[in-house]
Amino acid sequence: MAAEIVNPRSDSESLNGHTEQESGAEPLDSFDPAFALHRGGKMAVQATVPIRDKDDLSLAYTPGVAKVCSAIAEQPELVHDYTWKSSVVAVVTDGTAVLGLGDIGPEASLPVMEGKAILFKQFGGVDAVPIALACTDVDEIVETVVRLAPSFGGVNLEDISAPRCFEIEKRLQERLDIPVFHDDQHGTAVVTLAALRNAARLSGRPLGELRAVISGAGAAGVAIAKMLVEAGIGDVAVADRKGVVSRDREDLTPIKRELASFTNKAGLSGPLEAALAGADVFIGVSGGTVAETAVASMAEGAFVFAMANPDPEVHPEIAHKYAAVVATGRSDFPNQINNVLAFPGIFAGALQVRASRITEGMKLAAAEALASVVGDDLAADYVIPSPFDERVAPAVTAAVAAAARAEGVARR
Repeated sequence: MAAEIVNPRSDSESLNGHTEQESGAEPLDSFDPAFALHRGGKMAVQATVPIRDKDDLSLAYTPGVAKVCSAIAEQPELVHDYTWKSSVVAVVTDGTAVLGLGDIGPEASLPVMEGKAILFKQFGGVDAVPIALACTDVDEIVETVVRLAPSFGGVNLEDISAPRCFEIEKRLQERLDIPVFHDDQHGTAVVTLAALRNAARLSGRPLGELRAVISGAGAAGVAIAKMLVEAGIGDVAVADRKGVVSRDREDLTPIKRELASFTNKAGLSGPLEAALAGADVFIGVSGGTVAETAVASMAEGAFVFAMANPDPEVHPEIAHKYAAVVATGRSDFPNQINNVLAFPGIFAGALQVRASRITEGMKLAAAEALASVVGDDLAADYVIPSPFDERVAPAVTAAVAAAARAEGVARR
Protein backbone atom coordinates (compact mmCIF):
# COMPACT_ATOMS: atom_id res chain seq x y z
CA MET A 1 0.00 0.00 0.00
CA ALA A 2 1.48 3.33 -1.02
CA ALA A 3 1.76 6.03 1.61
CA GLU A 4 2.36 8.84 -0.82
CA ILE A 5 -0.44 11.03 -2.13
CA VAL A 6 -1.67 9.71 -5.47
CA ASN A 7 -4.00 11.70 -7.71
CA PRO A 8 -5.35 9.49 -10.50
CA ARG A 9 -8.03 11.96 -11.61
CA SER A 10 -7.76 15.16 -13.55
CA ASP A 11 -7.98 18.44 -11.68
CA SER A 12 -11.58 18.97 -12.74
CA GLU A 13 -13.03 15.47 -12.38
CA SER A 14 -15.21 14.75 -9.38
CA LEU A 15 -15.80 11.40 -7.70
CA ASN A 16 -19.08 10.77 -9.52
CA GLY A 17 -17.47 11.20 -12.93
CA HIS A 18 -18.81 14.69 -13.52
CA THR A 19 -16.74 17.82 -13.39
CA GLU A 20 -17.52 20.69 -11.09
CA GLN A 21 -17.43 22.90 -14.18
CA GLU A 22 -20.17 20.79 -15.78
CA SER A 23 -22.35 21.36 -12.74
CA GLY A 24 -21.71 25.09 -12.92
CA ALA A 25 -19.75 25.16 -9.66
CA GLU A 26 -16.27 26.52 -9.11
CA PRO A 27 -13.87 23.69 -8.14
CA LEU A 28 -13.58 23.44 -4.36
CA ASP A 29 -9.83 23.13 -4.87
CA SER A 30 -9.68 26.80 -5.78
CA PHE A 31 -11.03 27.82 -2.39
CA ASP A 32 -9.11 25.57 0.00
CA PRO A 33 -5.84 23.65 -0.42
CA ALA A 34 -7.25 20.82 1.71
CA PHE A 35 -9.59 19.92 -1.15
CA ALA A 36 -6.70 19.97 -3.64
CA LEU A 37 -4.73 17.57 -1.45
CA HIS A 38 -7.69 15.21 -1.04
CA ARG A 39 -8.75 15.08 -4.70
CA GLY A 40 -8.72 11.44 -5.76
CA GLY A 41 -8.06 10.30 -2.20
CA LYS A 42 -4.83 10.18 -0.19
CA MET A 43 -3.69 6.62 -0.85
CA ALA A 44 -3.51 3.84 -3.45
CA VAL A 45 -2.59 0.15 -3.72
CA GLN A 46 0.95 -0.51 -4.91
CA ALA A 47 2.49 -3.82 -5.98
CA THR A 48 5.59 -5.05 -4.14
CA VAL A 49 6.71 -7.42 -6.91
CA PRO A 50 7.29 -6.68 -10.61
CA ILE A 51 5.27 -8.19 -13.45
CA ARG A 52 7.53 -7.57 -16.44
CA ASP A 53 6.96 -10.65 -18.55
CA LYS A 54 5.09 -13.95 -18.75
CA ASP A 55 7.44 -15.61 -16.24
CA ASP A 56 6.67 -12.96 -13.63
CA LEU A 57 2.97 -13.31 -14.40
CA SER A 58 3.06 -17.08 -14.00
CA LEU A 59 4.71 -16.72 -10.58
CA ALA A 60 2.58 -13.88 -9.26
CA TYR A 61 -0.66 -15.34 -10.56
CA THR A 62 -1.53 -18.64 -12.17
CA PRO A 63 -0.07 -21.26 -12.06
CA GLY A 64 2.48 -20.24 -9.39
CA VAL A 65 -0.07 -18.83 -6.97
CA ALA A 66 -1.83 -22.21 -6.76
CA LYS A 67 1.16 -23.76 -5.02
CA VAL A 68 1.06 -21.09 -2.33
CA CYS A 69 -2.71 -21.43 -1.88
CA SER A 70 -2.42 -25.19 -1.49
CA ALA A 71 0.36 -24.87 1.06
CA ILE A 72 -1.70 -22.42 3.13
CA ALA A 73 -4.72 -24.71 2.94
CA GLU A 74 -2.59 -27.50 4.43
CA GLN A 75 -0.77 -25.27 6.96
CA PRO A 76 -2.94 -22.21 7.71
CA GLU A 77 -0.18 -20.48 9.70
CA LEU A 78 1.77 -20.02 6.45
CA VAL A 79 -0.67 -17.23 5.53
CA HIS A 80 1.48 -14.92 7.67
CA ASP A 81 4.60 -15.72 5.63
CA TYR A 82 3.23 -15.75 2.10
CA THR A 83 0.57 -12.99 2.09
CA TRP A 84 0.33 -9.46 3.41
CA LYS A 85 -1.81 -10.55 6.38
CA SER A 86 0.92 -10.17 8.98
CA SER A 87 1.63 -6.56 8.05
CA VAL A 88 -1.77 -5.03 7.34
CA VAL A 89 -4.44 -3.52 9.60
CA ALA A 90 -8.11 -2.83 8.95
CA VAL A 91 -9.14 0.67 10.04
CA VAL A 92 -12.83 0.17 10.79
CA THR A 93 -15.48 2.81 11.49
CA ASP A 94 -19.21 3.33 11.28
CA GLY A 95 -18.82 7.11 11.07
CA THR A 96 -20.71 7.85 14.28
CA ALA A 97 -18.04 9.81 16.20
CA VAL A 98 -15.70 11.33 13.63
CA LEU A 99 -13.15 13.75 15.11
CA GLY A 100 -15.15 16.69 16.44
CA LEU A 101 -17.78 16.28 13.72
CA GLY A 102 -19.91 13.61 15.37
CA ASP A 103 -22.21 11.23 13.48
CA ILE A 104 -21.53 12.14 9.85
CA GLY A 105 -21.87 8.67 8.32
CA PRO A 106 -19.49 6.22 6.67
CA GLU A 107 -18.85 8.06 3.38
CA ALA A 108 -17.99 11.35 5.11
CA SER A 109 -15.65 9.48 7.46
CA LEU A 110 -13.45 8.19 4.64
CA PRO A 111 -11.06 11.18 4.48
CA VAL A 112 -10.27 10.60 8.16
CA MET A 113 -9.88 6.84 7.73
CA GLU A 114 -7.59 7.37 4.74
CA GLY A 115 -5.61 9.79 6.88
CA LYS A 116 -5.34 7.21 9.63
CA ALA A 117 -4.12 4.64 7.12
CA ILE A 118 -1.32 6.83 5.78
CA LEU A 119 -0.27 7.66 9.35
CA PHE A 120 0.08 3.94 10.01
CA LYS A 121 2.37 3.69 6.98
CA GLN A 122 4.31 6.93 7.52
CA PHE A 123 5.00 6.52 11.23
CA GLY A 124 4.97 2.75 11.76
CA GLY A 125 5.65 1.14 8.41
CA VAL A 126 2.31 -0.66 8.74
CA ASP A 127 -0.07 -1.00 5.79
CA ALA A 128 -3.69 -0.17 6.57
CA VAL A 129 -6.99 -0.30 4.72
CA PRO A 130 -9.91 2.06 5.50
CA ILE A 131 -13.20 0.21 5.96
CA ALA A 132 -16.29 2.37 6.51
CA LEU A 133 -19.35 0.29 7.40
CA ALA A 134 -22.92 1.17 6.45
CA CYS A 135 -24.32 -0.11 9.73
CA THR A 136 -24.34 1.00 13.35
CA ASP A 137 -25.88 -2.01 15.08
CA VAL A 138 -23.39 -3.66 17.46
CA ASP A 139 -24.20 -7.20 16.31
CA GLU A 140 -23.89 -6.27 12.63
CA ILE A 141 -20.57 -4.49 13.12
CA VAL A 142 -19.11 -7.38 15.10
CA GLU A 143 -20.26 -9.99 12.58
CA THR A 144 -18.99 -7.93 9.63
CA VAL A 145 -15.53 -7.46 11.13
CA VAL A 146 -15.28 -11.13 12.11
CA ARG A 147 -16.01 -12.10 8.50
CA LEU A 148 -13.42 -9.64 7.17
CA ALA A 149 -10.73 -10.65 9.67
CA PRO A 150 -9.01 -13.41 7.62
CA SER A 151 -7.57 -10.69 5.37
CA PHE A 152 -5.91 -8.73 8.17
CA GLY A 153 -3.31 -9.03 10.89
CA GLY A 154 -5.06 -6.54 13.17
CA VAL A 155 -8.14 -4.35 13.56
CA ASN A 156 -8.05 -0.68 14.55
CA LEU A 157 -11.50 0.51 15.56
CA GLU A 158 -11.91 4.21 14.89
CA ASP A 159 -14.48 6.92 15.55
CA ILE A 160 -17.26 4.64 16.83
CA SER A 161 -19.45 6.33 19.40
CA ALA A 162 -19.63 5.37 23.06
CA PRO A 163 -20.93 3.30 24.74
CA ARG A 164 -21.22 0.94 21.73
CA CYS A 165 -17.46 1.10 21.14
CA PHE A 166 -16.76 -0.67 24.44
CA GLU A 167 -18.95 -3.66 23.64
CA ILE A 168 -17.78 -3.88 20.02
CA GLU A 169 -14.13 -3.98 21.06
CA LYS A 170 -14.74 -6.49 23.85
CA ARG A 171 -16.71 -8.88 21.65
CA LEU A 172 -14.20 -8.70 18.80
CA GLN A 173 -11.33 -9.37 21.21
CA GLU A 174 -13.18 -12.46 22.42
CA ARG A 175 -13.85 -13.79 18.93
CA LEU A 176 -10.65 -12.96 17.05
CA ASP A 177 -7.08 -14.13 17.54
CA ILE A 178 -5.55 -10.94 16.14
CA PRO A 179 -5.03 -7.58 17.88
CA VAL A 180 -8.17 -5.44 18.17
CA PHE A 181 -7.51 -1.91 19.37
CA HIS A 182 -9.89 1.04 19.73
CA ASP A 183 -7.50 3.94 19.25
CA ASP A 184 -9.89 6.61 20.56
CA GLN A 185 -9.68 4.80 23.88
CA HIS A 186 -6.27 3.26 24.23
CA GLY A 187 -4.11 5.40 21.97
CA THR A 188 -5.22 8.50 23.83
CA ALA A 189 -4.62 6.79 27.16
CA VAL A 190 -1.10 5.64 26.25
CA VAL A 191 0.04 9.10 25.14
CA THR A 192 -1.61 10.79 28.13
CA LEU A 193 0.12 8.44 30.57
CA ALA A 194 3.48 8.98 28.87
CA ALA A 195 3.14 12.77 29.17
CA LEU A 196 1.96 12.51 32.77
CA ARG A 197 4.89 10.28 33.71
CA ASN A 198 7.28 12.90 32.41
CA ALA A 199 5.42 15.78 34.03
CA ALA A 200 5.61 13.93 37.35
CA ARG A 201 9.33 13.24 36.81
CA LEU A 202 9.92 16.91 36.09
CA SER A 203 8.23 17.89 39.33
CA GLY A 204 9.94 15.17 41.37
CA ARG A 205 6.66 13.54 42.37
CA PRO A 206 5.69 9.89 41.90
CA LEU A 207 2.38 9.05 40.22
CA GLY A 208 1.20 7.51 43.48
CA GLU A 209 1.09 10.94 45.12
CA LEU A 210 -1.03 12.60 42.42
CA ARG A 211 -4.79 13.12 42.34
CA ALA A 212 -6.23 13.53 38.86
CA VAL A 213 -9.60 14.73 37.59
CA ILE A 214 -10.80 13.74 34.11
CA SER A 215 -13.47 15.72 32.29
CA GLY A 216 -15.34 13.30 30.06
CA ALA A 217 -16.61 9.78 30.71
CA GLY A 218 -16.68 8.64 27.09
CA ALA A 219 -14.28 6.30 25.33
CA ALA A 220 -11.11 8.30 26.00
CA GLY A 221 -11.99 9.30 29.56
CA VAL A 222 -12.78 5.76 30.65
CA ALA A 223 -9.63 4.34 29.04
CA ILE A 224 -7.40 7.04 30.53
CA ALA A 225 -8.85 6.40 33.99
CA LYS A 226 -8.22 2.65 33.67
CA MET A 227 -4.67 3.16 32.49
CA LEU A 228 -3.83 5.68 35.22
CA VAL A 229 -5.09 3.25 37.84
CA GLU A 230 -3.05 0.42 36.26
CA ALA A 231 0.00 2.71 36.34
CA GLY A 232 -0.48 3.45 40.05
CA ILE A 233 -2.00 6.94 40.19
CA GLY A 234 -2.87 8.06 43.71
CA ASP A 235 -6.51 8.74 42.86
CA VAL A 236 -8.53 9.70 39.82
CA ALA A 237 -12.08 11.00 39.54
CA VAL A 238 -14.03 11.22 36.29
CA ALA A 239 -16.77 13.75 35.63
CA ASP A 240 -19.51 13.63 33.02
CA ARG A 241 -22.15 16.25 32.22
CA LYS A 242 -23.92 15.54 35.52
CA GLY A 243 -20.85 15.74 37.71
CA VAL A 244 -18.37 13.35 39.27
CA VAL A 245 -18.99 9.67 38.58
CA SER A 246 -19.48 8.19 42.05
CA ARG A 247 -20.96 5.04 43.53
CA ASP A 248 -23.90 6.89 45.06
CA ARG A 249 -25.25 8.10 41.71
CA GLU A 250 -28.32 6.22 40.50
CA ASP A 251 -28.20 7.35 36.87
CA LEU A 252 -25.04 5.54 35.82
CA THR A 253 -24.77 3.30 32.76
CA PRO A 254 -23.13 -0.11 33.22
CA ILE A 255 -19.83 1.30 31.91
CA LYS A 256 -19.96 4.20 34.38
CA ARG A 257 -20.92 1.88 37.27
CA GLU A 258 -17.79 -0.13 36.51
CA LEU A 259 -15.82 3.13 36.31
CA ALA A 260 -17.10 4.19 39.72
CA SER A 261 -15.95 0.87 41.19
CA PHE A 262 -12.23 1.60 40.71
CA THR A 263 -12.02 5.41 40.68
CA ASN A 264 -12.78 8.27 43.06
CA LYS A 265 -11.37 6.74 46.23
CA ALA A 266 -11.84 10.13 47.89
CA GLY A 267 -15.61 9.80 47.46
CA LEU A 268 -16.03 13.14 45.69
CA SER A 269 -19.40 14.22 44.35
CA GLY A 270 -20.89 17.26 42.70
CA PRO A 271 -19.64 19.26 39.71
CA LEU A 272 -16.26 19.00 38.00
CA GLU A 273 -15.20 22.39 39.35
CA ALA A 274 -15.59 21.21 42.94
CA ALA A 275 -13.46 18.12 42.25
CA LEU A 276 -10.65 20.29 40.86
CA ALA A 277 -10.08 22.02 44.21
CA GLY A 278 -6.68 20.81 45.37
CA ALA A 279 -6.27 18.41 42.43
CA ASP A 280 -2.81 17.84 40.96
CA VAL A 281 -3.88 16.94 37.43
CA PHE A 282 -6.67 18.00 35.07
CA ILE A 283 -7.26 15.92 31.94
CA GLY A 284 -9.87 17.18 29.51
CA VAL A 285 -11.34 14.90 26.83
CA SER A 286 -14.86 16.27 26.67
CA GLY A 287 -14.93 19.75 25.19
CA GLY A 288 -16.71 22.50 27.04
CA THR A 289 -14.98 25.14 29.10
CA VAL A 290 -13.54 24.98 32.61
CA ALA A 291 -13.77 28.21 34.57
CA GLU A 292 -10.52 29.96 35.42
CA THR A 293 -11.49 30.02 39.08
CA ALA A 294 -11.63 26.22 39.07
CA VAL A 295 -8.16 25.98 37.53
CA ALA A 296 -6.88 28.47 40.10
CA SER A 297 -8.17 26.21 42.88
CA MET A 298 -5.92 23.32 41.85
CA ALA A 299 -2.81 22.38 43.84
CA GLU A 300 0.38 24.34 43.39
CA GLY A 301 2.48 22.98 40.52
CA ALA A 302 -0.52 21.31 38.91
CA PHE A 303 -0.63 19.80 35.41
CA VAL A 304 -3.34 20.82 32.94
CA PHE A 305 -3.89 18.54 29.94
CA ALA A 306 -6.75 20.25 28.06
CA MET A 307 -7.03 18.03 25.01
CA ALA A 308 -10.30 19.01 23.30
CA ASN A 309 -9.94 20.11 19.67
CA PRO A 310 -10.02 22.71 18.31
CA ASP A 311 -10.90 24.53 21.53
CA PRO A 312 -9.14 23.24 24.68
CA GLU A 313 -11.23 23.11 27.85
CA VAL A 314 -8.71 25.54 29.36
CA HIS A 315 -6.87 27.86 27.00
CA PRO A 316 -3.10 27.54 27.44
CA GLU A 317 -2.77 31.25 28.29
CA ILE A 318 -5.09 30.71 31.25
CA ALA A 319 -3.60 27.34 32.21
CA HIS A 320 -0.04 28.71 32.32
CA LYS A 321 -1.07 31.17 35.05
CA TYR A 322 -1.57 28.31 37.49
CA ALA A 323 -0.04 25.10 36.08
CA ALA A 324 3.56 23.90 35.95
CA VAL A 325 2.94 21.79 32.82
CA VAL A 326 0.33 22.42 30.13
CA ALA A 327 -0.57 20.07 27.28
CA THR A 328 -3.24 20.20 24.59
CA GLY A 329 -4.40 18.20 21.60
CA ARG A 330 -3.27 20.91 19.19
CA SER A 331 -0.11 21.01 17.11
CA ASP A 332 0.35 24.78 17.48
CA PHE A 333 1.09 24.56 21.22
CA PRO A 334 3.86 22.62 23.00
CA ASN A 335 3.17 19.16 24.43
CA GLN A 336 0.64 17.89 21.90
CA ILE A 337 -1.13 14.74 23.08
CA ASN A 338 -1.34 13.08 19.68
CA ASN A 339 -2.42 9.45 19.17
CA VAL A 340 -0.03 9.09 16.23
CA LEU A 341 2.70 8.78 18.85
CA ALA A 342 1.20 5.47 19.94
CA PHE A 343 -0.90 3.45 17.51
CA PRO A 344 1.64 2.94 14.66
CA GLY A 345 4.30 1.57 17.01
CA ILE A 346 1.80 -0.46 19.04
CA PHE A 347 0.52 -2.25 15.95
CA ALA A 348 4.02 -2.59 14.47
CA GLY A 349 5.19 -4.31 17.66
CA ALA A 350 2.13 -6.54 17.88
CA LEU A 351 2.36 -7.57 14.22
CA GLN A 352 6.12 -8.14 14.47
CA VAL A 353 5.59 -10.95 16.99
CA ARG A 354 2.17 -11.99 15.62
CA ALA A 355 0.49 -11.19 18.92
CA SER A 356 -2.96 -12.66 19.45
CA ARG A 357 -4.10 -9.53 21.28
CA ILE A 358 -2.93 -6.23 22.76
CA THR A 359 -2.72 -6.53 26.54
CA GLU A 360 -2.68 -3.94 29.31
CA GLY A 361 1.00 -4.73 29.80
CA MET A 362 1.72 -3.95 26.16
CA LYS A 363 -0.04 -0.59 26.45
CA LEU A 364 1.82 0.29 29.64
CA ALA A 365 5.09 -0.68 27.96
CA ALA A 366 4.22 1.60 25.04
CA ALA A 367 3.61 4.52 27.42
CA GLU A 368 6.89 3.90 29.25
CA ALA A 369 8.84 3.70 25.99
CA LEU A 370 7.23 6.87 24.66
CA ALA A 371 8.04 8.75 27.85
CA SER A 372 11.63 7.55 27.74
CA VAL A 373 12.24 9.12 24.32
CA VAL A 374 12.23 12.58 25.95
CA GLY A 375 15.16 11.56 28.15
CA ASP A 376 17.36 14.32 29.54
CA ASP A 377 15.71 16.96 27.36
CA LEU A 378 12.73 16.96 29.72
CA ALA A 379 11.27 20.45 30.27
CA ALA A 380 7.92 22.03 31.06
CA ASP A 381 7.30 22.57 27.35
CA TYR A 382 8.68 19.17 26.38
CA VAL A 383 7.11 16.29 28.29
CA ILE A 384 6.13 14.38 25.16
CA PRO A 385 8.08 13.98 21.91
CA SER A 386 7.02 15.17 18.48
CA PRO A 387 5.35 12.70 16.10
CA PHE A 388 8.22 13.50 13.72
CA ASP A 389 10.85 12.34 16.20
CA GLU A 390 12.27 9.30 14.40
CA ARG A 391 13.01 7.58 17.70
CA VAL A 392 9.36 7.25 18.67
CA ALA A 393 8.03 4.39 16.54
CA PRO A 394 11.11 2.12 16.97
CA ALA A 395 11.04 2.61 20.74
CA VAL A 396 7.32 1.84 21.04
CA THR A 397 7.56 -1.07 18.60
CA ALA A 398 10.40 -2.75 20.50
CA ALA A 399 8.73 -2.25 23.89
CA VAL A 400 5.39 -3.63 22.72
CA ALA A 401 7.00 -6.66 21.08
CA ALA A 402 8.99 -7.43 24.23
CA ALA A 403 5.91 -7.05 26.42
CA ALA A 404 3.91 -9.36 24.14
CA ARG A 405 6.56 -12.04 24.54
CA ALA A 406 6.69 -11.53 28.29
CA GLU A 407 2.91 -11.83 28.59
CA GLY A 408 2.69 -14.96 26.46
CA VAL A 409 0.60 -13.55 23.59
CA ALA A 410 3.42 -13.57 20.99
CA ARG A 411 3.42 -16.37 18.42
CA ARG A 412 6.94 -15.83 17.12
